[in-house]
Amino acid sequence: MKKNFITGLLVLVPLFITVWVLSTLIGVMDQSLLLLPVEWRPEAQLGRTVPGIGAILTLLIILFTGVIATNFFGKRLLAVWEAMLARVPVVKSIYSSVKQVSDTLFSDSGNAFRKALLVQYPRQGSWTIAFLTGRPGGDVANHLKGDYVSVYVPTTPNPTSGFFLMMHQADVIELHMSVDEALKYIISMGVVAPAVPHTLEHDPGVDATSDA
Repeated sequence: MKKNFITGLLVLVPLFITVWVLSTLIGVMDQSLLLLPVEWRPEAQLGRTVPGIGAILTLLIILFTGVIATNFFGKRLLAVWEAMLARVPVVKSIYSSVKQVSDTLFSDSGNAFRKALLVQYPRQGSWTIAFLTGRPGGDVANHLKGDYVSVYVPTTPNPTSGFFLMMHQADVIELHMSVDEALKYIISMGVVAPAVPHTLEHDPGVDATSDA
């Protein structure tokens, strides 16, 4: 009885969470309908609310914005818009910071998480997965003697929050796993472990756990 109950939970919980996340996301995206005149909204045209129409509208707005921003006229218009925002003190700081992060995370050339690493955190002898994000810059680099790297240590099961650290190159171990595999490992709280790399499985001289 207990085994069947747990099996049922393992089947239904991921399904319910997936449905909840999707319904929440669609509900948020449906708010874009508020941009339309009242007489154009589904409840006025069809007499009832139709979930998902706003999500489609949101996707179309994003696509249309991307089309405009990639042509010559759109680039000039975007440059003027950003120049206007740069003149507003508080807005300038917020917009520029968010734009730098979004460009890094979502652009095709972005490299937010470059490599999966194994680091000792929060103390010696305690290991966790981190991501290489670059190298220290600005005046920070002038105060760090030696070869340092910038790493992001995510929390689990929500990797969007975490800690930014600057660690010596010798204190980090590059893992033979992709960033996607490492993220799945973190989100699952260590339950969904990546497969051992093929080169490590068949090389008797390499111990896959020796680094840890």
